[in-house]
Amino acid sequence: MIIDCISDLHGFYPKLDGGDLLIVAGDLTAMDQAWEYIEFGIWINRQKYTKKIIVAGNHDNIAQKAEPFINPQTDEWEYLCDSGTEFQGLKIWGSPWTKTFPGMNPHCKAFTCDTEEDLSEKWALIPDDIDILITHSPVFGVLDGIEIEDGSLFHVGSKSLRMIMGHVKPKLWVCGHIHEGYGIYDVRQLQKELGDPIGCVHVNASHVNEYYRPVNKPIRVIL
Repeated sequence: MIIDCISDLHGFYPKLDGGDLLIVAGDLTAMDQAWEYIEFGIWINRQKYTKKIIVAGNHDNIAQKAEPFINPQTDEWEYLCDSGTEFQGLKIWGSPWTKTFPGMNPHCKAFTCDTEEDLSEKWALIPDDIDILITHSPVFGVLDGIEIEDGSLFHVGSKSLRMIMGHVKPKLWVCGHIHEGYGIYDVRQLQKELGDPIGCVHVNASHVNEYYRPVNKPIRVIL
């Protein structure tokens, strides 16, 4: 199965190659205006995929306040918010939540929680038998690093989300949110060598970098 992953579009809408499944993991528009969601809808309808799945992010206030506006549940694409769906035998779950941080823009607090304890209540909704997990937030320690002055990485992903990794073992985990964390961490080969052929592919699919420039390509995963 050909799966393309993209997140943190922030109003930039590239033409994609097409495939079986498209995953969009949040932060859909540039300024969170109603007309931009229409523009986003036009863009995603033009993409050539059998199925398209969308999860919101912390910039998507309209999606939180007026869910039906972004939730047509068409045959081609589906909006997930602490909810699941299936595609070609794969069980998929989407959750938009992230944790607030000091100095966070007050206009970018859609689907946010103030504590890891509050976040853990959201993650508790995730079923154990999920094949593809989509969360706007990365897990702590995986594709969530922000480089600080001494050149080291400061990890800002969710610690409570990491705690559920022991019993939720998806084949693919897609996130965004931390633009600097863009990339793919594919542990399937390592897991195979250790005798566990399942393994999880982690993807941070942020389209924009830390300067909000659309320089990162969608990440393709073959399952």
